[in-house]
Amino acid sequence: MFNTVLFQSASVLRQNFIPGIFLKILLLFLFSFNHSYADDALAKITSRLVKTEITQGDFQQEKRLKILRKPLISTGTFTYHQTKGVIWKTLTPVPSLLLVDDIRLLTAQGEQAVPAAFGKVFKAMLGGDLKQLADGFSISGTDQKTSWQLELKPKDELLTKLINSIVLSGDNELRLLEIKESGGNITLIKFAQITHPTQLTAEQEADFEHLSP
Repeated sequence: MFNTVLFQSASVLRQNFIPGIFLKILLLFLFSFNHSYADDALAKITSRLVKTEITQGDFQQEKRLKILRKPLISTGTFTYHQTKGVIWKTLTPVPSLLLVDDIRLLTAQGEQAVPAAFGKVFKAMLGGDLKQLADGFSISGTDQKTSWQLELKPKDELLTKLINSIVLSGDNELRLLEIKESGGNITLIKFAQITHPTQLTAEQEADFEHLSP
C-alpha cells in the first residue's frame, strides 16, 4: 500500500502524513465525486462532529509493517483551516513540515501542484465532513452514546487488491484512523489534544503564508 505514489514528494507523505496509497485511494474517489448522500448511520455520526473553521491537535502515527518486528512511530502536530489548508508538522523522530491547500503541496523539497479535489480530503478527514466518503466506499458503522466507529471498504475492484478496509472512530472528533492493507500492513493515526481556537497563532499564520500565491 505504501509503495505507489502520486507525487514526487510522496516519500515525505509516507513518512509524515497520510500513507501514499491511502492518499491515492482518496483522490481516485474524489475525482468522481458526485454528491451522493451518506446512509443514516453516516449522517448521524457526521452530525455529532465538531465543525469549526480551525481544528488543531497532536498526532501519533504508527506503521506496522510485516517485514519489521517493531512498528515505526512518528509524532507531531496538525492544524486544519477551512480555507487556508493544513499544516502537518512532524516533531519526532525527524522534524519536518508539510503544508497543503487546494492546489499546492509544499515540503522542504519544494512545491508540487495538486488537483483541486485534493482539498476535499482534509474537509472529510479533519473538517468533520465524513459524508463525502460515501462516494468511494461501502460504509458500515455503529453509533453509540459516547463513541462511534465506521468501517470503509473500497467499491473499486482494483482498490480492493490494495486495501482491505479503513476504520475511523471517535466521539465528537475523529480520534483514530486505521488503515488495513491487503498485504497485511497496518497504519494507525491517533489524534489527541484537539482544540478549535477562534484564530491562528502568529506561527501558524506564518506557515500558511508560504502557501500564499
